[in-house]
Amino acid sequence: MRNSLRVVDFIVDFLRDKELSHVFGVGGANIEDLYDAIHHAESGPLGVLAKHEFSAVTMADGYHRASQRVPVIAATSGAGAMNLVPGIAELRASYVPALVLIGQPPASLDGHGSFQETSGLAGSIDAVRLFGELAVYCARVDEPESIARLLPAALAAAMDAATPGPAVLLLPKDVQQAVLAPWEPPRASRTYAPPLSPDGERARAVDLLRSACERQGVVVVAGEAVARADARRQLAWLVDALGARVAVAPDAKDVFDRRSPLHLGVVGAIGSGHVQEVLEQASAVVLAGTRLPQMAGAGLHDHLKGVPVICVDPRHPFLEPREELVRLTGPVGVELALLAKEVGHAAPEPDRAAAAEPAPPAEPAPSTPLDMRTAALTVAAHLPGGANVVADAGNAGATAIHHVPVPEGGRFIAALGMGGMGHSFGAGIGAAFATGRRTVVLAGDGAFFMHGMEVHTAVEHQLPVTFVILNNNAHGMCATREQLFYSGDYSYNLFRPARIGDGVAALFPGLDAVTVTTAGELGAALDRTSSTGAPLLVCVDVDAAEMPPFRPFLQHAMAVGLGRSVNQGVTSP
Repeated sequence: MRNSLRVVDFIVDFLRDKELSHVFGVGGANIEDLYDAIHHAESGPLGVLAKHEFSAVTMADGYHRASQRVPVIAATSGAGAMNLVPGIAELRASYVPALVLIGQPPASLDGHGSFQETSGLAGSIDAVRLFGELAVYCARVDEPESIARLLPAALAAAMDAATPGPAVLLLPKDVQQAVLAPWEPPRASRTYAPPLSPDGERARAVDLLRSACERQGVVVVAGEAVARADARRQLAWLVDALGARVAVAPDAKDVFDRRSPLHLGVVGAIGSGHVQEVLEQASAVVLAGTRLPQMAGAGLHDHLKGVPVICVDPRHPFLEPREELVRLTGPVGVELALLAKEVGHAAPEPDRAAAAEPAPPAEPAPSTPLDMRTAALTVAAHLPGGANVVADAGNAGATAIHHVPVPEGGRFIAALGMGGMGHSFGAGIGAAFATGRRTVVLAGDGAFFMHGMEVHTAVEHQLPVTFVILNNNAHGMCATREQLFYSGDYSYNLFRPARIGDGVAALFPGLDAVTVTTAGELGAALDRTSSTGAPLLVCVDVDAAEMPPFRPFLQHAMAVGLGRSVNQGVTSP
């Protein structure tokens, strides 16, 4: 038992007691007391300082997606708090749990025009309303003693099994500094686990699946909630029982073994036409841990209106309710296991050769000049075992999702909720903190200019992060859209050349930062650090005219007669 310690000491004790070991943030006057408590705590959490609050959130995002552990985020008031908004929105949209601690001006100054005031008084912004819209939980700690109730409640809300997400506590500075009476270490509230589906719904699902197995068979679309529930084994059991083929959502590339002959590949706008064709021939579809959002379900929603669909997810799918849509809404892993057990071995041995995705292209020859596709295939060939892969937004992200596999034991991370450019820099750092393994970030120059200075954080902590920058001196996807969907005789998205590799090398002495022009040079750079703990940045100069493997673009190009001439380096959709 402790005597006469502050609210911030109580918070740090709670984090340590709940094994919340990393706090990602940026300091400031109205959060500095928390960092002081972290510094003085025995065996307390590690405080990681980012260069920008958005990146602090993306570090937390990558940390959780790589490990399933709950991160903590800390930031100050005013602009520091506002900079959290797009990152918290991604956490909410992607169901990523996090405890977010935001400093506020002293409560004694509320309503009196204090610097950075967001109390909601005297015409000021109301931070409770703002973050209440973004988070799954938001509360302001107005009385010091209420921290013992609100802190466990916030963590419980963040970890809700059905709808996890960011939980925000607003902490006025004078409340943080307040001294509490003696206390025992607080206990977190019990988290909610959704109940299992009724037996009758599971029986309906079994009947539909058995019937489908006697016809064209079943396709499973596996999503990010399989990873969040650590339900890969249960997914494999169901696939084996059904003899089903498996397509994966773009942000769930690692939930099913890509070496399996039943693995189809990525579904949706960044996937291939082969996956779409197999899905359209299926007699039933299982949505395992996905609601089938647009990026995963592009082109499928209308087709699925006439096909039995079994949705194994507590969340409602993005499909219209109908008789042959069966929802199993309990915990994803448990529901998959029960369904596999009750289905039994319902299907004949599948034609595994016909089911498998086309063989991936071979590693490019060392002398091959680099475009986006060649760079991605080279990265794929040089990934060490267990590596994490983080894809940014835009052309670079589409290329990574389409062409870069995930090594066994690694995680594939892509922010498809809000799709913010620059997300990958912080996410890669967070994944490296979580796993200690080599993490490879693929991002464009546009993303680099937004949040690439987080390379500094990787250098400060000597993290095993490889940043591959595909530099086309453009906001490439926007430039492609100008060419495809508008007159194409102008561009707001093409820029003067920038020497990113040389600039980063000069900016961070000791960091291995290079620009490469061939597949051999890229492979050699990747191999130099693959077995070390050092960070690396590799810049690959590519052509802004190269079209990414984004099916809507490719289909439109074919329709208007541009065809493959737009980009000789992209595989057919």
